[in-house]
Amino acid sequence: MRDPRYDILFEPMAIGPVTAKNRFYQVPHCNGGGYRDPSAAAEMRGIKAEGGWGVIFTEQCEMHHTSEITPFIELRLWEDKDIPQLRRMSEKMKTHGALAGIQLAYSGINGPNLYTKEVPLAPSALPIRTFTNDPVQARALSKTDIRDLRRWFVNAAQRSKLAGFDLICLYGAHGFGIFQHFLSRATNQRSDEYGGSLENRARFVNEVIADIRDAVGDSMGITLRVSLDETIGELGFSNAELREFIEMNRDLPDLWDLAQGTWEDCSGPSRFKEEAAQEQLVTGIRALTSRPVVGVGRFTSPDVMARMVKSGTLDFIGCARPSIADPFLPKKVEEGRIEDIRECIGCNICITGDMTMSISRCTQNPTFMEEWRKGWHPEQMNPKGDSGNVLVIGAGPAGLEAAWALCRRGYDVAIAEARTEIGGRVTLESRLPGLSAWGRVRDYREYQLRQRPNVEIYLDSGLSAAEVMEFGFENIAIATGATWRRDGVARQHVVPMPIDEAARIYTPDDLMAGNLPTGEVVIYDDDHYYMGGVLAELLVKNGAKVTLITPSAFVSDWTNNTLEQATIHARLDDLGVEIVLNRGVTQIASDHVVSNCVYTGKTRNYASDAIVMVASRMANDALYHDLMAHQSSWADAGIRSVRVFGDAEAAGPIAWATYAGHRYARELDGPDLGDALSFRREITELAAE
Repeated sequence: MRDPRYDILFEPMAIGPVTAKNRFYQVPHCNGGGYRDPSAAAEMRGIKAEGGWGVIFTEQCEMHHTSEITPFIELRLWEDKDIPQLRRMSEKMKTHGALAGIQLAYSGINGPNLYTKEVPLAPSALPIRTFTNDPVQARALSKTDIRDLRRWFVNAAQRSKLAGFDLICLYGAHGFGIFQHFLSRATNQRSDEYGGSLENRARFVNEVIADIRDAVGDSMGITLRVSLDETIGELGFSNAELREFIEMNRDLPDLWDLAQGTWEDCSGPSRFKEEAAQEQLVTGIRALTSRPVVGVGRFTSPDVMARMVKSGTLDFIGCARPSIADPFLPKKVEEGRIEDIRECIGCNICITGDMTMSISRCTQNPTFMEEWRKGWHPEQMNPKGDSGNVLVIGAGPAGLEAAWALCRRGYDVAIAEARTEIGGRVTLESRLPGLSAWGRVRDYREYQLRQRPNVEIYLDSGLSAAEVMEFGFENIAIATGATWRRDGVARQHVVPMPIDEAARIYTPDDLMAGNLPTGEVVIYDDDHYYMGGVLAELLVKNGAKVTLITPSAFVSDWTNNTLEQATIHARLDDLGVEIVLNRGVTQIASDHVVSNCVYTGKTRNYASDAIVMVASRMANDALYHDLMAHQSSWADAGIRSVRVFGDAEAAGPIAWATYAGHRYARELDGPDLGDALSFRREITELAAE
């Protein structure tokens, strides 16, 4: 069943004393669960084991209480009490023959210790580097501290063994790990035997790996995740110095895990990073060591994966985001079902779970992190209820996901779409600069739906309530999306702002329909996600002179959570967009806007030939309300239920829409939960007084 071109991906590979069954390697990734939701995280990893991954790692696990990154919620291995929850995870990981790995992290200069209140420790005394610029400094590790830290790593390794793990990853990449802090001259300014030359800066990692190998190395593989390039100039740990470090220490770990210098560089979204974006930085490193090498690059194509191995660039294909979008990616390759892979779109919505300290989501895979909480399986649906058919109105992301899930449950599904093409907002937005990969949300579901005999798709089919009631469907699922407002109502304005009748007002919907303003264009961005920045890029490329005004302190503020805000700002600046921060818009005239400072209220005028209003969206829910008004006639029409969901209920990111569609499908004909929770949660055990 497997295409022989991909046989090389299924060869067993040794990592020290243990052997992976194939080359599919789920590198460590966060999920927003951490110590708060251990069973949810464990079940999520267990699903990946079922999906065929050969190596599965935890997220970063804080291995000692003197270094933690509150408010972010990660795993902890501070004492023996932490072993049971980690053992549950390792057991889930190993259910189908995968190796279970734990990433041990000591955050050093990235650990503000806001929870433990311990003084942070780092190679040199410098301010703590965090996303929130905490006003805390670390003190330099003394020789005694270094000896203690080595012992703490051994203790954590021994606890990891007791917890059932096969592999240990020592975290030294993305700027988050103590090993990178020692290796980089930017964070290591010591003048003793741990600083200065590369040999000295590598001393600590050599000592720790030797210590751990003595303690558990006969039964556990030791991997080292190290930065490919900090990209910060001469002071940083460069790609050239990395190569020198590996050549100097060619047999140091049992496997080299290579990742770009910052998290933003390593896990940049598809808007700015192509598949295998780190290939150039990795190429040639394999020849410097006898140990296997794993690298990342949002690998979604088996052809690219096989090429990376056959070329001698990588031994293992490292995946985080692709393993989230489709936990069954390896099994689908093995079974010759390439077309069934849910390819990662690189939107980075999964990362926002970690950044917002909440349970992560995935646009492509709405079951992510709901495997334990709701009992959702990415490849299996619950049995059909006692009704037989569903009319899904709207073929956007919510409607398509609902239809795909419903037909797998066994319902007969008809999809009515008012437009001439399916996909809704996904189709429109995927035509904007840099967002083409988002079309995979539509493409995957359209392909799957067209294979099903119990699904019919009708285009050019706008429906009225009377028509819906004539069709005889038992269940009516309304996913008619939302429309961008042109009156400015969002966060700054809760009622429409004053707008001159002669002003030329555009919305994102207008631009996506091809109606592009020219001349001096002001974009008012009170949405704060990607849309304002993307439209600015679109208009500049169409010849407009663009000024982007936002009440926020950042362009596309919420994209700080998707690791792209700084790149967006730089892109717009390079394009010549005038960026106006911390200012709103209070009034729109025919030839200018009146902008106010969000702090002082002082106003200033900006000339404009046109305004693009990126504010909020209004639900397209008229059909739903019309049907609800005729509820007394439902029984005569054979209607059992009418539901509205997705953007038609409450607008949000695309991941919110696919989740809403999936939830509707899962819960159709299900029991009424009343006031009970719709998901499981874990509660911290109350300590004895």
